[in-house]
Amino acid sequence: MTPAVVLLLELCHGQQEQIQALRDEVARLKGEKPKPVIKPSALEGERTGQKKGRKPRSRGKRHKTAELEIHESVKRQPAEGVPPNSRFKGYQDFVVQDIRIGVHNTRYRLERWVTPEGVSLIGQLPAEIGGVHFGPQLRTFILYQYHHAHVTQPLLLEQLREWQIDISAGQLSALITDGHTDFHREKDALLQAGLQCSRYVHVDDTGARHQGKNGYCTHVGNERFAWFASTDSKSRINFLELLRAGHDAYT
Repeated sequence: MTPAVVLLLELCHGQQEQIQALRDEVARLKGEKPKPVIKPSALEGERTGQKKGRKPRSRGKRHKTAELEIHESVKRQPAEGVPPNSRFKGYQDFVVQDIRIGVHNTRYRLERWVTPEGVSLIGQLPAEIGGVHFGPQLRTFILYQYHHAHVTQPLLLEQLREWQIDISAGQLSALITDGHTDFHREKDALLQAGLQCSRYVHVDDTGARHQGKNGYCTHVGNERFAWFASTDSKSRINFLELLRAGHDAYT
């Protein structure tokens, strides 16, 4: 900035102060209030430690691990040993949060029998297995990482193989896209329950192109619930069909 520019800025600033003073004087003559004087925010002084005055009230330190669920307790003795005739004074707790991630393969040995009539009998797998070779915990982890954490399939496949999970890209894609009838049934029940307990709902349609075609995502909900559905139409009939939630008629 040249000296001429600095001088010009100072003149402009001085003129602005004079103009504001004249406006305040006119406001007082009219019986109005002048422009209030706004002090700088006190938050900046608190951040820089420049604010002076009363000291903040001291609050008791909150125990961050007091409400944690304890899965395992381990007792540890002093490393130097306990001398004879020492008095036991209880325990001093130190909570450590951790997770366990590892492979856990289970072999189900299904018994096979043949009755005297020649009928073959075979043991049944647990219902939560679902007839696939990947357990419910692994399937839950895959769905959570893909849909909630937004981990792509290639990265998720690489992670699983690093954990010695024998899975192919096709199997991973099938676990993400197939066999989710229970989730869709739960989603449909969510809309019915939300409409029953709500006095009003907000609705909106958002358009997007997928594979060269126009598609629409319809949202129905309020502060209590949110329900989404993807369709190929954005008509009033399409909206009423979604809002009916399985009913044959509507009002």
